[in-house]
Amino acid sequence: MLQVKLIVTGDDFGYCPRRNQGIVDCFLAGAVSNVSLLVNGSAAADAAKLARRYNIPIGLHANLSEGSPVCEVLKTNSSLLNQDGFFHGKMGFRTALSKGLLNMSEVKQELKAQVELFHELTGHLPPHMDGHQHVHVLPEVRHVFAEVLEEYGIKYTRVPIEPGLHNCDWIPPSLMDFYLGVEEDSFNTVDVFTKHGIRWPDIYIGLSTMGRNMSVSSIRSAIDSAVLQLRAEAAQSGTVTIELMVHPGYPSVPPVGGCGEGPDDFSQSWERLHELQTLIKPELQSYYKNRNIQLCSFKDL
Repeated sequence: MLQVKLIVTGDDFGYCPRRNQGIVDCFLAGAVSNVSLLVNGSAAADAAKLARRYNIPIGLHANLSEGSPVCEVLKTNSSLLNQDGFFHGKMGFRTALSKGLLNMSEVKQELKAQVELFHELTGHLPPHMDGHQHVHVLPEVRHVFAEVLEEYGIKYTRVPIEPGLHNCDWIPPSLMDFYLGVEEDSFNTVDVFTKHGIRWPDIYIGLSTMGRNMSVSSIRSAIDSAVLQLRAEAAQSGTVTIELMVHPGYPSVPPVGGCGEGPDDFSQSWERLHELQTLIKPELQSYYKNRNIQLCSFKDL
């Protein structure tokens, strides 16, 4: 029987105390096996302490789009900042990049500062590093990101190419456009990451199952169809590795939370709690067991 190693990564650890508590509750329930830390999050130091206390495998969620930089010299007069002195935002970052307004040496400076702060907070380098709002696969950024990973010896990342994404007719067109853009950027990133010796799991899942779209059946069907497709394409036997990106937590209550600007709408919504409640359902745990799916972290690969 094919063995599946599943990394369930709770993103945005450190965003606020309620996010931290939700992710820890999921980890203790055996529903999350790995976390990704926002070092510029308002509760990052608390998150690092919780990871140590509960022995939670933790990596870095590199952030160039929300809140404030951690690099002191970039906190004023930087191409990474908008007129209000914060990062440009999820779409604003992409717009600034497409217009050639971002200085890649500043991107590298900030990424390195975030790795250093992660090390300071946790006592070790991140075993894996991905990008908040998928900025790490964007043109130009992907090269700098890969250089930083290679420089620090960080072996693993995330490449958000999700099998079957095009068939997910429940995703609204505007969101699907964004997801397909992420997919295209990811395809164009594969060679860059490969050249730098960076690795990632065989399968990525998380766009089709995010927020309100998460259910036990949506996770089951995404995993089952992705594994089937992989076996058909590669006559795969032995072990398949999957990363499931999740965003569980208790909803943020302003003004607490965020990365310098307060919590965003998604963080305040019921969708975070919905993910938490879905992930801890016994029928999902039973499915993992019946399918020979072993939850693990990047350092177990």
